[in-house]
Amino acid sequence: MQKQYDSLKLIKVENVGEFVYKVSLNRPSKFNALNMEIWKEIGDCFQWIDEDPDCRVVILQGEGKHFCSGLDLGGISLFNENDTNDSARKGRNILKTIKFMQKQFTYIDECSKPVILAMHGYCLGAALDIATACDVRVATKDAILSVKEVDIGMAADVGTLNRLPKIVGNHSWIKDICLTARHFSAGEALQFGIFLFLRVFDTREEMINEVTKMAKLIASKSPVGVQGTKNVLNYARENTIENSLNYVATWNMSQLFTDDLVKASMASFSKQPQPPFSKL
Repeated sequence: MQKQYDSLKLIKVENVGEFVYKVSLNRPSKFNALNMEIWKEIGDCFQWIDEDPDCRVVILQGEGKHFCSGLDLGGISLFNENDTNDSARKGRNILKTIKFMQKQFTYIDECSKPVILAMHGYCLGAALDIATACDVRVATKDAILSVKEVDIGMAADVGTLNRLPKIVGNHSWIKDICLTARHFSAGEALQFGIFLFLRVFDTREEMINEVTKMAKLIASKSPVGVQGTKNVLNYARENTIENSLNYVATWNMSQLFTDDLVKASMASFSKQPQPPFSKL
C-alpha cells in the first residue's frame, strides 16, 4: 500500500487483501463528526485511491459507535468574522469554500474504483452527502439517518439534494425527509426510499462480512471492465440515452483491445474461475 496514506490523521486506510481497501472515518470520540481536516483528507484519500493500482474496490465505513454524526459545528465556519471585504467579496469567499467542500465528496463519486458504503449508527447531515456519493450502500438495522440542514437554517449544499433524486425514485419521500429534517431508519429508507440501500443487516459484523465478500467478488473481475462500467453508468446518469450510447461506443473503441477481454471470455466459456488480471 502506498505511503501517502500514512499522512492521513483522521482517515484510516487498510488493505484487506485481493485488491480491496477499507477506508474508515477515524474520529470515534467525536462520532466521526466532520471538521475541515477530515473533510480535506476524504478528498485526498479518494484522489490517491483513484490512481492506486493495488486497489480495485473500496469499503467505506466509520470507526466506533457511528458511521458519522455529520458536521462538526465547532470545526467548520463559512464566515470569517475578521473579513472586512464588502458583501460581494464575502460571498465569493463563501462560494469558494462551498465548492471546495463539494469537491471533496465528489472525488468519491468520480473515483474510478467502486465504493461500497457500510453504514451503522448515526448518518446525519453531511454524512448523507457522503453516502449519496457512494456506488453501493448497505446499513445495519440500527442506522439512523437525517438530512439535517433545515434544522440549522440552511439548504444542504454538498451533495444530498443533488444526488438523492438520482438515486431514489420516491420524490414525495425525498421532500418529506429533506423538508422536515426528521430522523428515519435504514428500514424506512429500504422500504420507501426505493434502493437508497441495497440491503439492511441485523448486525455490523454480518454487514462487514457480506460487504467484504461483495467487494472481493467485484475486485476479482477485470479492472478494465469494472472501471469502465462505473464510468459509463455515471455518464448515463447525467446524459441522454443517445449521448450515453455515443459515449460508451467511443470508450470501447480503445478499451476492447484489452487482454482482459480474451482472458475473461475464455474463462466464462469454459466455466472456469476468473483469471488473474494485470494491474491498471
